[in-house]
Amino acid sequence: MTRHPFERVLFAARWLLAPFYLALAVTLLALLAKVGVHVYEMATHFLALSEDQVLLSALGVVDLTLSASLIVIVILSGYVNFIAPIDIEAHHGWPRWFADIDFSELKVRLMASIVAITAIKLLETYMNVDSVSDRDFAWQTGVHVAFVVTALLLALADRLGGKHSHQA
Repeated sequence: MTRHPFERVLFAARWLLAPFYLALAVTLLALLAKVGVHVYEMATHFLALSEDQVLLSALGVVDLTLSASLIVIVILSGYVNFIAPIDIEAHHGWPRWFADIDFSELKVRLMASIVAITAIKLLETYMNVDSVSDRDFAWQTGVHVAFVVTALLLALADRLGGKHSHQA
């Protein structure tokens, strides 16, 4: 008798995730501001910067861009997977991928993004190797390798579990 109202309450509770996705959207503004700071600093100090410093600044922008993309993936596919479906046909300019990503694909895409972000961070550290301790470099390398192995294992588990669909 009480099962159906209880299930309705539990099902409606999914909307409690919406503020989390909204908070993630606000973090995109913070990342945009950080990109603006990177570009401003590079532009105002351009003549005094070495090639390596320009490259490090560019890698910082790439890192922030990948982080922002990761957040967008989480927001859009998380909303579709956990809160409510979106009628993609009603929105012709919207990308189809976020309506088609299931939770398993989301995990793999997230891990691939995290691997790319840690690779950029590791490259930044390598470019600045003179100012980084061996211990910090080793830890960053270890964390990156751990993420690479985790991503490979997730992808392998999905493949062995019958997930053969690759969507762009």
